Amino acid sequence: MADTNEFRHLLRKLRTERGMSQDALGAEVHISGSQIGHYESGRSVPVDDMAERLEQALGAGGELRSAADRSRGEAVAPWLRSWADNEGRAIALRTFEHSVIPGLLQTESYARAIIGVGEHTPEQIEEAVRIRLARQATVLDRPDPAILTAIIGEGALCPRGAIMKAQLEHLVDLGCRPNVHVRVVPFSAGLHPGMAGTFAVATLPDGTTVVYLDALGEGVVGSHVRDVRHAVVTWESVNARALPCDMSRDLILKAIDNHDSRVA
Repeated sequence: MADTNEFRHLLRKLRTERGMSQDALGAEVHISGSQIGHYESGRSVPVDDMAERLEQALGAGGELRSAADRSRGEAVAPWLRSWADNEGRAIALRTFEHSVIPGLLQTESYARAIIGVGEHTPEQIEEAVRIRLARQATVLDRPDPAILTAIIGEGALCPRGAIMKAQLEHLVDLGCRPNVHVRVVPFSAGLHPGMAGTFAVATLPDGTTVVYLDALGEGVVGSHVRDVRHAVVTWESVNARALPCDMSRDLILKAIDNHDSRVA
């Protein structure tokens, strides 16, 4: 993950190595020395053209401009990022789905079928599937994958055509990964707060908590204390009703057996 201090430390290092004062460097790129001070204190990050001018003045060989790009990205507030961006940065993800398999755990065929339920053209469906698979790769296949805990309502395991067996087997396989915990809320748990809607909670590298609340397919990203509190309290309620991972795996395997018996 990019260090939000990376640019400012590098700028100060390069400037001092070249024996330049803040005023001297500022004069070189036509800004004040105090603005250079703002960059070095982390109060601001230069825009592209200024980063390029600093790059040329210090002869950084692309290093300084790249650091500025990364630091600008880190400076964006989490709730202004797309949810996929927050997923890709998260160190821990908690997600709940009552009636379908969570997107990060879907097979390509299952994703295509679920997305295809809406009013989409074939081209839009394929693009949405491509994006979903890319999100999965970013979260699950990166060198430092997030700890992903997915809680699923038992209703999501019910037979839904030929694609379902492969999807359930995929769930079992993913659940064998050390960073993926798949748990099921059984029908016997009865009514619970999670039935009100889909949501996800991401913990970012700096400890910030961001939530994703689904509203008729139009997800909302938020980090307001009220939203986070509601999502975390709901998660704890759902978590208390979910089966442990091993019992959840047994329930998924039973669903696979039931699928086979229906086909036979």
